[in-house]
Amino acid sequence: MTASTTQRNDLASAATRPARRPRMQAPVMLETEGWADYALLDSGHGRKLERYGRYRVVRPEEQALWTPRMDASVWDAADATFVGIGDEETDGRWRMKTPVGDTWPMRYDDIGFLGRFTAFRHVGVFPEQATHWQWLAERIAAANRPTKVLNLFGYTGLASLVAARAGAEVVHIDASKKAIGWARENQVEAGLPDLPIRWICEDAVKFVAREERRGNRYDGIILDPPKFGRGPKGEVWDIFAALPDMLRACAGLLTDNPSFLILTAYSIRSSFLSMHELTAEALAGRDGVVESGELVIREEGGGRALSTSLFSRWSADG
Repeated sequence: MTASTTQRNDLASAATRPARRPRMQAPVMLETEGWADYALLDSGHGRKLERYGRYRVVRPEEQALWTPRMDASVWDAADATFVGIGDEETDGRWRMKTPVGDTWPMRYDDIGFLGRFTAFRHVGVFPEQATHWQWLAERIAAANRPTKVLNLFGYTGLASLVAARAGAEVVHIDASKKAIGWARENQVEAGLPDLPIRWICEDAVKFVAREERRGNRYDGIILDPPKFGRGPKGEVWDIFAALPDMLRACAGLLTDNPSFLILTAYSIRSSFLSMHELTAEALAGRDGVVESGELVIREEGGGRALSTSLFSRWSADG
C-alpha cells in the first residue's frame, strides 16, 4: 500500500468517525406544581383551568384529552375564558366574568411582573419554564465569574430577569415591539431597574448572524422560538426550516468556557428526540450533558401532569 493510499484511507476513516458528543439523557420530564401566584387547578375536555395571581383563567389545551375532575360550575365561575378555535397563533377574544384592568401584578420567587390578556390566549408568562429559570440561576450563581447570557425570542423577559438577578449580564432579543415594551415594564415591576439587561427589538436570526461576524460570545444561551413568526421587517421564521441553522449558529456563539444552552419548542408536531439529536449535533466536540424531554405542569394537589412543550438543554458541568 502506498503512502498516498494510506493517507486517503485515514481521511475516509476520520470522515466517518462520529464526532465527540456530550453525554445524553432522555427522556427527562421536568415538572412544576406552580407557586403562590400560579396553579394548574384542573384540566380536561381540551381545556385547562389555571390561577394567575388573583384571576382564574380558562384556556384551550388540546393535550388535555381526559375528563375534568372539578364540577362544571367551578369552570363556569372563572374570571376569564378564552373564546376562539384554532392553533396557538389564531386571534381570539376573552369572555370576562370579572372586570379586569389592562394589567395585574404577579410574582415569581420575589420577582414582580405583569399579567395581561392577549389576543393569542397568552397572559405573559409560561409557568412551566420555572424549572428552567431555577436551573439557569443555579448555574450562573455557581460559576462565580462574570457570565454573559443571550436570550433569544425572549418575550416578556422573565428568564432575562431571573438570569440578571443571579448575576449575569443579559442581552434580550425579541422581534415584537410590544413584547419588548412589556419586558421593560416587568423590569420596573420587579423593582430591579439597575439589572444589566439590554432589551433589543430585532429578528433573532439576523442578530445571531451579526454577533457571529462581530466575534461576540456568550456563556449561556436561551432559545424559546415560536412555531412560526415574523420579524420586525417581515422576516419569516419557520421552526422546522430555520432551527437547525440557528442552533448551529448559537453553538458557535458560545465562549471557550461556556455554561449552558436551553432550547424549548411549543406546539410542534415533533418528538423531543428530534430536539435531542439536533442539540447534540450542534454541540459536537463539547463535553457536558444534553438532557431532553418534556416540560409538564402538575395539577394542584398532586393531580394529573399536563405536558406543555418539548425541551433540550445542555450544561457544561453535567
